[in-house]
Amino acid sequence: MKHRIVVLGAGYAGAFAAGNLARRLSPADTEITVVNAVPDFVERMRLHQLASGQDLALRKLADVFAGTAVRLRLARVTGIDPERRTVAVTGEDGDDELAYDTLLYALGSSVAHHGVPGVAEHAFDVTGRSSALRLRERLAGLGAGGTVLVVGEGLTGIETATEFAETRPDLSVELAARGELGAWLSPKARRHLRRAFDRLGVTVHEHTGIEAVEPTRAIAADGSSIPADVTVWTAGFAVHPIAAASGLEVAETGQIVVDRTMRSVSHPDIYAAGDCAYAIGENGRPLPMSCASAGFTNMQATAAIIARLTGGKVPAVGLKYYGNHISLGRRDAIFQMVDGDVRSKAWYLGGKTAARLKSGVLKGASLGIAHPTFGMPKRRRRLAGATERSGVKAAA
Repeated sequence: MKHRIVVLGAGYAGAFAAGNLARRLSPADTEITVVNAVPDFVERMRLHQLASGQDLALRKLADVFAGTAVRLRLARVTGIDPERRTVAVTGEDGDDELAYDTLLYALGSSVAHHGVPGVAEHAFDVTGRSSALRLRERLAGLGAGGTVLVVGEGLTGIETATEFAETRPDLSVELAARGELGAWLSPKARRHLRRAFDRLGVTVHEHTGIEAVEPTRAIAADGSSIPADVTVWTAGFAVHPIAAASGLEVAETGQIVVDRTMRSVSHPDIYAAGDCAYAIGENGRPLPMSCASAGFTNMQATAAIIARLTGGKVPAVGLKYYGNHISLGRRDAIFQMVDGDVRSKAWYLGGKTAARLKSGVLKGASLGIAHPTFGMPKRRRRLAGATERSGVKAAA
């Protein structure tokens, strides 16, 4: 019987991982199934561009995995039974269960409301394609002089505010920051960021925590209100509670606690990658939820799965966070390197060169998804013991 590998989620972490597993494991011994709720790959790093009106090319997951031996199951995950090694799903064909021998959990994250009243009812976000399209429709119907308030001074908030300001100069774009704008950046990069905000006409409300969102305004912690025809909530991410509800050991964030190889510390046949993994980096701190972390964790998880299944030594993939790459519209960006303690280094790259670099990163990620088994070896690794039973010599 083939070893059943089930990958939950086909975002950056899940899609790359499925392709890597298919590229390196023999289909004679393994059966790889990817479960995803929607039929298209979602370029999450560009959803603020989609919301602003830019059309992004859709990549059908069926086309992505065509010819790879990866099975695609379009369904929503509703639960996991780690004792029975099954995943409960629901889709167009109704409810079903999928059995697994190895599970890779890569369901990503969604917007974190933090319990703030009115966010769920009145705010928009750019953490999913459907929510970005909903915001796109609202912005398209907003006439000149309309006001857009972006809540959150993190990378998503900055990219969203600058994208909207550049694309829609007829709107008044504002950003509410709990602290100082770009406080984590080096002094020179911070000045670059402020110049970009000034150039694009983005108004910043620093040291302004938002305590409630209403249809036409946001209420700050000091009781003052900020008028807004549209409020975009970018104040953090949250993971789905399925992992915790299934009995896996999770952190306070709900992320699955994993060891250095991305293996669940409570259930050794389950691995996690991407935003849903509580992984400790080389600096002793949890990796941040980011596309970069998705890359590191999925490479480590797949390397560990392959090594353990084929009887090899588990390699250690570097888990070091190198820096932040922030788009400031289409023609400007900041690339800020950080040290081992995640403190910004004095050097940074900004302007058109940084923007071209960011564009290259986005294109590279898209091409990687489009060709998940690029460079597939002629012979792929057999599982430990399988070659002896079949009499076939194992590939190197």
